[in-house]
Amino acid sequence: MSVVLFISVFLIAACGLIYELIAGTLASYLLGDSVLQFSTVIGSYLFAMGIGSYLSRFVNRGLVSRFVSIELMVGLVGGFSSSILFLGFAYTQSFRLLLYLMVILIGTLVGLEIPLLMRILKEKFQFHELVAHVLTFDYLGALGASLLFPIWLVPKLGLVRSAIAFGLVNAGVALWSTYIFEGARSQRAKCFLVIVLLCGGMFASEWVQNQADNNLYADEVILARNTRYQRIVLTRWKDDIRLFLSSHLQFSSHDEYRYHEALVHPGLAAVPGAKHVLVLGGGDGLAVREILKYPNVETITLVDLDPEMTKLFREHPLLRTLNQGSLSDPRVKVINADAFVWLDQNSNMYDFITVDFPDPTNYSLGKLYTTAFYRLLSKHISRNGYIVVQSTSPLFARQSFWCVSETMKQSGLKVAPYHVYVPSFGEWGFTLAGLEEYKQPAKLPDGLKFLSPATLTPMFVFPNDMTPVSVETNKLNDQVLVRYYEHEWREIAR
Repeated sequence: MSVVLFISVFLIAACGLIYELIAGTLASYLLGDSVLQFSTVIGSYLFAMGIGSYLSRFVNRGLVSRFVSIELMVGLVGGFSSSILFLGFAYTQSFRLLLYLMVILIGTLVGLEIPLLMRILKEKFQFHELVAHVLTFDYLGALGASLLFPIWLVPKLGLVRSAIAFGLVNAGVALWSTYIFEGARSQRAKCFLVIVLLCGGMFASEWVQNQADNNLYADEVILARNTRYQRIVLTRWKDDIRLFLSSHLQFSSHDEYRYHEALVHPGLAAVPGAKHVLVLGGGDGLAVREILKYPNVETITLVDLDPEMTKLFREHPLLRTLNQGSLSDPRVKVINADAFVWLDQNSNMYDFITVDFPDPTNYSLGKLYTTAFYRLLSKHISRNGYIVVQSTSPLFARQSFWCVSETMKQSGLKVAPYHVYVPSFGEWGFTLAGLEEYKQPAKLPDGLKFLSPATLTPMFVFPNDMTPVSVETNKLNDQVLVRYYEHEWREIAR
C-alpha cells in the first residue's frame, strides 16, 4: 500500500513538471525569447502552486474524494493544455492571456495535490517520515520528468500528445485512488469518463495540430515535426516551398537562391584555391549547394545542432531536389553538435567559414553572436580566409545588424558588411570578416542566377536609412543583441 501511494506522489510530481515544461516550451516556440518565456512561466506556475497550497487548508471534509476530483481536473486541464494553447495562438489575439491563465489554473490545482495527499496519509505514517518520503518522491518525479521531456517526449510524441499522455497519468492516479481509499469509490465513473475523453484527445491530436498549423500558415502545411530543439514546418503553394523553424520563416524556394548566393560567393570567390570550408548552421544544405560550385573545394564540414533537420534535407525528395543532393556529396561531412562546443573542442583550420544561424531571437541563439564566439571562430580561419555571418535586416533591425558588425570588429576581425534584397525577407544583411581586409573578387562561378561581378560593389554601399548607428557590443554575459532584436521586430509588428 505505502509503495503504491509514494509512486502516486512520484507520478503527480512528474505530471506537474511536464505541464510546466510544455507551457514554457510552447511559449518559446511561438513567442521567442526562451529565457523570458521560461522565467515567467515557471514564476507564475510556482506562485500558483503557492495559492493552491494555501487553499488546501479550506478543504476539511471528504479529503479523498476531493483529491480524486482535483487529479481529474489536473488531468483534463493539463492534458488538453497544449491543444488549447496551440489553437489559441492560431485563432485568437490573446495568446499571452490564455497562456498565463492556463499556467495559473494548472499550478493552483497542482498546489492542492500534495497537501491533500499528505493529510490523507498522516494517520498511516509519523509526520517526519511522511514529509521525508513525500518530498523525496516529489523531487524524484521532477527529476524523471525533466530528463524524459527533452530526450523522449518532445521528439517522439510532440507537445500535444505529451500533455495528453500525462493527463492520462493523472487520471490513472485518480482511478487507482478509488480502489485504494474507500471514500472515493463513487468517483470511479468520473475517472473512466476522463480517461475516455483524454484517449479521444490522443486520437484527435494530429487533427488539432493540423488545424492550428493550417490557420497559422497561409499555405498548405506538407510537413510538421517537433524535435528536441525546434518545430520544423514546411508549407507549399504551387511550386513555392517554405521552411519555418519555430514559426520563423527561413526561406522560400522562389528566391532562396538570392540569399544563399549572397551568403556564400562574395566571400568564397575572394579566397583563391580555398580547399577546406566550414558551415555552421545551414542544415538545409542550401549554402553547401553553393559551395560545391567551387571544384577546388576538397572538404565541407557542416555543423548543425538538429539531426532531424539534416536528415530531413538529406532524405526528403522535394528538399533533396532543392539543395541538389548537397548533403549526400562525398566531400560533405555532417556533424550534429552545438557549434560553440564543437569549435572549442576542434583545432582544424578552414579557408572559408559560413555562419548561417537563425536570427538571435533568444539567448541560446544569441550566444552564437557574441565576442566569445567570434574570437573562437577567428582561431579556425586561415590567414587569407574569410568568415561570413548572416546578420538579420539592416533596414528593419538596424541596431541588431550593426551590433553584429561591431561585435565582430571588437573580436579582432576586420569587417565588411553588405546587404541584398530578398523578396521573401526584404532587405537582408551579411557581415564578411577576416584577419586581413576584404578584397572583392574579380570573378564568380558560372551559372549563378543572381550575382555577377557588376552587382557586388553596390551590395557594400548602404543608403541613409541603413547606415551605421551607435550600438553596444554583444557579450556572453550581457546579450544586448537579443534585446535589440526583440525591440526592433516588436516595433515592426505594431
